[in-house]
Amino acid sequence: MAFFHSLLEMVMTFIHQTIVSLQYVGIALLMAVESANIPLPSEFIMPYAGFMVQQGKLNFHLAALAGAVGCVLGSVPSYWLGKMGGRDFLLKYGKFLLLSEHDLVTAERWTEKYGDLSFFLCRMLPVVRTFISLPAGILNANFVPFVIYTFIGSLVWSYGLVWVGVYFGDNLDTFRDIWHKFDAVIIGVLVILGVLYLWRHFKHIREDQIKLGQQSSASTPDVE
Repeated sequence: MAFFHSLLEMVMTFIHQTIVSLQYVGIALLMAVESANIPLPSEFIMPYAGFMVQQGKLNFHLAALAGAVGCVLGSVPSYWLGKMGGRDFLLKYGKFLLLSEHDLVTAERWTEKYGDLSFFLCRMLPVVRTFISLPAGILNANFVPFVIYTFIGSLVWSYGLVWVGVYFGDNLDTFRDIWHKFDAVIIGVLVILGVLYLWRHFKHIREDQIKLGQQSSASTPDVE
């Protein structure tokens, strides 16, 4: 538990230093990292930006805008990586991005049901919003609608999380008391959710690797 407490503190310190030093640029860079399939949760980034808004150090609308711009900046390279690499790239290298073919199937279902609008909807969903860009490229989604919907959905998401940070700042003493009383429980829940998230992804990634190995064996002719 102490390890995860230290890890959480390290992540929050990194976010704090980046936003304090670079302000809106820092917000955009951090959100770009998250949208590039790197697990740096926006649920930590944007509420902290909102906390700084509450302190009068940032503008509410500019903070949300920076978050949305950052999402687009991180999503575009991921989109083109998927478009150029295709499904084979995901099967071979997705494990390094915590992505599996299961995630691609999920993205396919969303796009079949909602079309380009799915990229708007996915940007307002936890976890899904992080990995949607690479599958979008693999599925050859239209680039311009993808960027537009990514921006709009990310803007809505960013506004919501910035508001959470502002609300947190307005009620800081209450939240501080709750944290001190239940910090072990809160950290425990975060750890459990993180482990479940990683277990789910590694499970699907392992299934992809087995499938890929079977396909390779089937395509290799027997040598007598």
